[in-house]
Amino acid sequence: MSINHEHLPQVAGASLPETYTKAQQALAECQRLDECQSWADKAEALASYAKQADDDSLRKMADRIQARAIRRAGELLQQIEPGQGARDGKREDGTVPPLTRTQAADEAGMSERQRKTAMRVANVPRDQFESAVESEQPPTVTQFAEQGKRQRNVVDLQGRDPHDFKRATHFVAHIRRYMEGLNKYQLEETVAILNETERDKLRDFIQAIDSMHDKIATRL
Repeated sequence: MSINHEHLPQVAGASLPETYTKAQQALAECQRLDECQSWADKAEALASYAKQADDDSLRKMADRIQARAIRRAGELLQQIEPGQGARDGKREDGTVPPLTRTQAADEAGMSERQRKTAMRVANVPRDQFESAVESEQPPTVTQFAEQGKRQRNVVDLQGRDPHDFKRATHFVAHIRRYMEGLNKYQLEETVAILNETERDKLRDFIQAIDSMHDKIATRL
């Protein structure tokens, strides 16, 4: 989705709680790396100004937005399976290999350092990140990245093959994102505004999803 950067406050007279809430929601829904990076750059600049203006409240808000933007970029990068192969031509079956994480980051204008930082921040468990970023003194992006780096190094594979562990965690993450996506809607109100074509499509989707859910549930 395209994000409206007008939600970032003007330095004078910003409505901090409302503005921060809008930024937080927009970043949670962002699906483009370049948008996330743009938010991070703007928030970093805003934090720098706030330090010069000795505006601690504004600085903290900017730091929180920057951390959330970088984490979201890392989450998007993690959705790309590692080692998918370079997009340097067609495969034997005629299809074009998908972008690698590095290529996706490059196209978004992210440097190697920014890419690694984003993925390290995304490694921080969500509950730990949320608690820290909303604390009275939110950590810097560098501190979050260091925490994520340590987190990656101590991951417990629980006796599983690393490839199986990766598949399992990605699978659970996809289900969680699906649930979180639906939770953003007022379901009864949203269904009520669908036309008949949309309702027919939705019935087909639900039938297919129910079949998948049955396969999952019977094996849990």
